[in-house]
Amino acid sequence: MGKIFVNPSDIGDATIVITEPGDVHHLSRVLRVKCGDSLEISDGVKWEYATKIEEIEKDRIVCRIEDRQAHAREPKTRVTLYQGFPKATKLDSIIQKCVELGAEKIVPVYTDRSVVTDTGKGEKKAGRWQKIADEASTQCRRGKRPNIAVPVKLNEIFNSIVKHKLIIMPYESEEGRTLKDALADFRKNHPEDAEKGADIALIIGPEGGFSDKEVEHFREAGAEVVTLGKTILRTETAGPAALAMIMYELEL
Repeated sequence: MGKIFVNPSDIGDATIVITEPGDVHHLSRVLRVKCGDSLEISDGVKWEYATKIEEIEKDRIVCRIEDRQAHAREPKTRVTLYQGFPKATKLDSIIQKCVELGAEKIVPVYTDRSVVTDTGKGEKKAGRWQKIADEASTQCRRGKRPNIAVPVKLNEIFNSIVKHKLIIMPYESEEGRTLKDALADFRKNHPEDAEKGADIALIIGPEGGFSDKEVEHFREAGAEVVTLGKTILRTETAGPAALAMIMYELEL
């Protein structure tokens, strides 16, 4: 059984009340939980709880708190993925896999070569993507729900990316500097940040990659332009692959 997320306001001194209709239905009608069953619950911020179900009603489930501890499954490395907008439903898969791999936030970005254009429905789409992220978080028992941002244009992200401690941009035309090189230098030059948990921006282009002008803008912003290897990866592969490499190098 996956972990259930609730709002901190639903957590009392001794009990937690699950009121979200989808969760109540899934637990009572699909999983058919019973009073006395164990259930893991997270506040999505800091704490996770071991509980036992006490009451099952039509519109709520009451759980008794048996233990509380800080999130144990969250990576200390905090990665925000800035993903060039891909075609069709590729972003669904990217979100799902990157949430499973530990991304803290995902920002879809319209770039020069994005086939998908801004139609003004970004907020509605972000709501659907957030549900995909929430389901992935529940399934893999993460302690937090990563945030899926409303899509933005490329020129809107530069004020955000410069605030990160390390900016990584895989680029198909880069042949010398590898992601491994960049991470090794970061660990050497910023040992305390690497140990406590680095704040990293990971920038991935759409199907057509970044334009030369965009790459230059990222370089000027301080991005580490790197290669992920000898082969050119699809956009839906590049993000999860780079994220897995970052987590391996800094977490394991």
